[in-house]
Amino acid sequence: MARLPLLQLSNISLTFGGDPVFENLDLVAHPGDRVALVGRNGSGKSTLMKVMAGLVEPDSGLVTPGPGVSVGYMEQDPDLGGFATLGDFAMQGLDASELYKVERAGEGLKFDPARAVTTASGGERRRAALARLMAGAPDLMLLDEPTNHLDIEAIAWLEDELRQSRQGFVIISHDRAFLRALTRATLWVDRGAVRRQERGFEHFESWRDQVWDEEDMQRHKLNRKIKAEARWAVEGISARRKRNQGRVRALQELRAQRASQIARQGTAAMALEAGPKSGRKVIELDKVAKAFGDKVILKPFSLTVQRGDRIALVGPNGVGKTTLLNMMIGALAPDSGDVRIGTNLALALFDQARAQLDPDQSLWDSLTGDPEMRVSGKADQVMVRGAPKHVVGYLKEFLFDEAQARAPVRSLSGGERARLLLAKLMARESNLLVLDEPTNDLDVETLDLLQDLLGSYDGTVILVSHDRDFLDRVAATTIAMEGDGRAVVYAGGWSDYMAQRTDQGAVAGPVPTGKKLPAPTPAKTAAKSGLSFTEKHRLEALPAEIARLEAEIAKLQELMSDPALFTENPVKFQKATEALMERQARLEASEEEWLRLEEKAEA
Repeated sequence: MARLPLLQLSNISLTFGGDPVFENLDLVAHPGDRVALVGRNGSGKSTLMKVMAGLVEPDSGLVTPGPGVSVGYMEQDPDLGGFATLGDFAMQGLDASELYKVERAGEGLKFDPARAVTTASGGERRRAALARLMAGAPDLMLLDEPTNHLDIEAIAWLEDELRQSRQGFVIISHDRAFLRALTRATLWVDRGAVRRQERGFEHFESWRDQVWDEEDMQRHKLNRKIKAEARWAVEGISARRKRNQGRVRALQELRAQRASQIARQGTAAMALEAGPKSGRKVIELDKVAKAFGDKVILKPFSLTVQRGDRIALVGPNGVGKTTLLNMMIGALAPDSGDVRIGTNLALALFDQARAQLDPDQSLWDSLTGDPEMRVSGKADQVMVRGAPKHVVGYLKEFLFDEAQARAPVRSLSGGERARLLLAKLMARESNLLVLDEPTNDLDVETLDLLQDLLGSYDGTVILVSHDRDFLDRVAATTIAMEGDGRAVVYAGGWSDYMAQRTDQGAVAGPVPTGKKLPAPTPAKTAAKSGLSFTEKHRLEALPAEIARLEAEIAKLQELMSDPALFTENPVKFQKATEALMERQARLEASEEEWLRLEEKAEA
């Protein structure tokens, strides 16, 4: 016997005073559904979820829950007014006997139910909202960016809970690893239409590309047909005294059909341009330590950051990642030890709290009011990597339309705020990028572009992230802050770190590279008394660095193989040539350094 739907949306149309967000939308959520809800920032994902939750009333159409079906929604900005503690809020709708459910969720999501609402951070409020949903266990759970403000341990707990759950759920998330692990179907919001595929997020990008390829083919066929009909209309006049009005009307209809097609939103025209080269040593930490009262954040820790490194800091919330980051860039003094900052550094910072954005400022003023972007005597222009640009033109490069330019920052979605902050950061030349949780709220296309930009960025990158997929794609070295002041250096990204980690947190050897350099085992590494700690770390990190340089060289060689590049864009060709020579020199130096250290270790 067929099971009734959990929720049905019938002929839904919705506008907010402008173009339709949705038109004649039909959608069904089935029992046991595990659905990824995906789409570009601003496409209407959160709006659709609020329609499903009954929080936004459509202009027309019906939202019909199944008989006796409960629908729960996790808000991004929950209203905790009227509640004394986070636990009181999370217990709403539950019996006192179910307190254990909230306490269990609080332990897994790492928030204190006894925390007063008035002193709770935004992240704690969101975790309380998520705990409330998980404890209530509605038949259909609607989760809007549930992993924001969760550390990797809490994400793993949530992932396991949802995997074991019998409830249906729909998830909006930027965390690709999370979506791949949990979803069996995908809803794609694109230009007011919602498509469904009965396969999980893992297959989304290939599906999207196939749809777009078919779209492009149909558009190409339509353009050819219009061109042929237009030629007939013009050339046939001299051979006939009277036009075939039926074919003329058909041509007009074809043109109207083309005009009605909604163009796909392109990717943001983001660009990163490194300034003058920094010194070879960017940052050097020598036995740096830090504590706040009785809480030890970092025991004596040494590290050398070389120009071009890609370093990730990982660990639970509150362990001290941002503290270490601030000491590395000289924003916070250590209690003991030395921090030596390299020469000729040009720092660009992406902060997790988006503190560089004033919510009451317009997007226009946010850019033109930035001292580093201001153009003297030009109120409508901003300085972008040394050249003036019209502020609206620059905003359009980051997918903001002209109407948004005068809107307040507070009106933006989380993903749009992240894009605006990236616009400010990428306007300046830099050779050291510090990124604190850069992936929150960004859509798949923007994440892919950001990853590619970081891969070709001719500078040094230090990032803090809980996004496992992003860490794997970007990081060549991982510093794991494992509690009690311990910071351990591992080669590679998140998956490499997990593969190397043992119960004692020891290093299990570097990641393999294309050259198949011999990877030392833990026992062998420990026995290398001929190497200093820094040399041991360097020997373990070099294979991953060599692999990254090889990949960058291959990418540059592919770019330069285009015969049109030199004639059409000689400046880009010259920069690619210089970058290729620089990376080839670094690769040769890295291979020589590996051989020297390996010989020293064997001796």
